[in-house]
Amino acid sequence: MNIRLLKKMIPLIMLMPGVVLAQSTDEIVSRLQKDWAIANYELTGDAQIKAYEALLEDADAAVANNSGSAGILVWNGIIKSAFAGVKGGLGALSYAKAARKSLEASLEIDDHALNGSAYATLGTLYSKVPGWPVGFGNDKKAVQFLQKALEINPEGIDSNYFYADYLRENKDYESAEKYLLKAQEAAPRADRPVADTGRRQEISAALAEVRGKLKRSSS
Repeated sequence: MNIRLLKKMIPLIMLMPGVVLAQSTDEIVSRLQKDWAIANYELTGDAQIKAYEALLEDADAAVANNSGSAGILVWNGIIKSAFAGVKGGLGALSYAKAARKSLEASLEIDDHALNGSAYATLGTLYSKVPGWPVGFGNDKKAVQFLQKALEINPEGIDSNYFYADYLRENKDYESAEKYLLKAQEAAPRADRPVADTGRRQEISAALAEVRGKLKRSSS
């Protein structure tokens, strides 16, 4: 087929109902990242729940069609982990378990995918999920995973923030401040402005809390 004619046809094909053009795994990861950032940071209430429900379906379909992609598995796990946090309560446990399964599957393919994001998310899951006999929470594993994420991505905004969050929750405020400041200094990610803005707001709030605790303890 003539290349010029094909280029003219592409916009028409995209408008045809039921037609979905194949996307690369990088494009799918980018779409999941952006949709998650909107659901997580820009929506609340019922709108957020509905956005996450649609995103969960999208993430599962992406894995079904690209089961060998570590990056897609990581994002499947991140989305399910985040939704577990939004949902809360015992009803969130099934999503937390599904998130762990996807993240562990990604590690078997490439544990450095997306700068070790699987380790950071697993660490957060193990730190926040209740322990036995209710759930699989485990502080020792949480620290191991969070520190592995830092080993892979020592300057990253997420790896530093998640470890700081663990330290803050365990009342090690001095160490938490150190890692929050490092997260705050992380270079912006040009392809993730919404996520960066939301994360920096979380960092600022955590820093204010940590510094308040440190001030009270020294007075």
